Amino acid sequence: MAALLVALSSLLSRFLGVFRDRILAGEFGAGDILDVYYAAFRIPDLIFNLLVLGALSAGFIPILSCLIGKSSSLKCFSLKRKSNKEAWEFVSNILNILGIILLILSGIGIIFAPEIMRFITPGFSGEKQQAVVELTRIMFLSPIFLGISSVLGGILQSFKRFFLYSLSPIFYNVGIIIGALYFVPIWGIHGLAWGVVFGAFMHMALQIPMVFKLGYRYRPIIDFKNKNLIKVAIMTIPRTLSLAVSQVNLLVITIIASTLASGSLAIFNFANNLQFLPISVFGISFAVAAFPTLSTVAFDRKKLIFNFSNTFRQILFFVVPATVLLLTLRAQIIRVVLGTGSFDWNDTILTIDTLGFFAISIFAQASIPLFVRMFYARHNSKTPFIVGMVSALINVGLSFYFSGKLGVPGLALAFSISSIINFMFLWMALRFDIGDMDEFHILISSLKFSLAAVAAGVAVQGGKYLMADFFGTDTFLKVLSQGLFAGIVGIGVYVVFCSLLKSEELFSFWSSIKRRLPWKKIETGDQGEARGI
Repeated sequence: MAALLVALSSLLSRFLGVFRDRILAGEFGAGDILDVYYAAFRIPDLIFNLLVLGALSAGFIPILSCLIGKSSSLKCFSLKRKSNKEAWEFVSNILNILGIILLILSGIGIIFAPEIMRFITPGFSGEKQQAVVELTRIMFLSPIFLGISSVLGGILQSFKRFFLYSLSPIFYNVGIIIGALYFVPIWGIHGLAWGVVFGAFMHMALQIPMVFKLGYRYRPIIDFKNKNLIKVAIMTIPRTLSLAVSQVNLLVITIIASTLASGSLAIFNFANNLQFLPISVFGISFAVAAFPTLSTVAFDRKKLIFNFSNTFRQILFFVVPATVLLLTLRAQIIRVVLGTGSFDWNDTILTIDTLGFFAISIFAQASIPLFVRMFYARHNSKTPFIVGMVSALINVGLSFYFSGKLGVPGLALAFSISSIINFMFLWMALRFDIGDMDEFHILISSLKFSLAAVAAGVAVQGGKYLMADFFGTDTFLKVLSQGLFAGIVGIGVYVVFCSLLKSEELFSFWSSIKRRLPWKKIETGDQGEARGI
């Protein structure tokens, strides 16, 4: 139930993010204003991701779960739990130290924003450079709120209270939308940055009442020698290094995009947000769900490969047709999602091209989270870091090369090539580590739903032309109808072909749906053997 709640809220947050992009595109178009807006995100986001996200996901939640007695992990036996008093002191210590560090870093960022942004956006000059400095200074408040909020969210997760935690990203996006619609008319472009800060504040404020209801009371404790704090720091290092690779990658892309035509950074972000939807919903969700099981069977080779193969094939079963739909319907998707107001036809064409190049690596991007967790389950964080670093360096080189020839679509092409190389290197490293990975089974399954996806693509093209001939494509509703009709036809054809080809993944998915139907009667027999119920 908790996993379903988080998944649904994540999906809602993603769709709200798409709506946010539509508002931003319609209000400002792909030009200087949104270039400034997205560039101003970069350093505050880097601070949050490296300092907060790595620490909390890797160390804070596991240790707090042990302290409050909500985890059965064997590692908990090394922590002598006395009462929740120790847990709350640990939380206060983390909050105080993290708060001080974030205040110091944000203060430094605010003071030295002109120097930092001249390095990050060398292609901006004059008023554009001044604007990005001003927005960056405002946005440096957001890591403080998000940092505190992430600690509060970690508490809620540790206590298995997921409802408010799952709503917080939605409120963050709502804050950004409010900024674009209501703050901009008051404060101009600065209203966009204040919308981000407001969203971060709501992300935090939403979780405060429940945390206090659980029994937390703030204490002004600062203890750098605390054993649990030291454990968090040690557990954070591998995760932070992996995050650093992707963050540096984004920094380089921002630097290159700032030297291209006006609107390039905005177009890159719009296209990236659209292609990330299937990656998030299928790739990351499946990988996160599989991780506890992978960790349990990490050194039982037969069970590990069985679980890896099942999860990998399920990811591909969904992302392969999603890629085909994204490629064949990208013009309709972009016109419906972004094609409004100031977002002109030239912006649309560039975003279509950029999204097309992104789409060719969706299978790799969606699979990498699972591959990385395979290594983590086997206590190996070094290999994903090295492979990620090599891939990032390849991406940097290719970005310089392709952006000079293709402009902003070249950045997406470079990103896709480096993602596919990352996928291949991780596969080879896993193959070297654990041997045969059920490749034959994976290959047969992949051929089946790849053939079905090709048939779906042909059906989508036919559906598009049929709708265009009958109704035209000169209004929003006509384009939306064309895309929906063609997409539904394509999905139907995919399911039919998978059924005819006896796709194991389709039948597995359908069985899992039937098990969850409220009116479905299930004969369980021996309850000890009723797995998955």
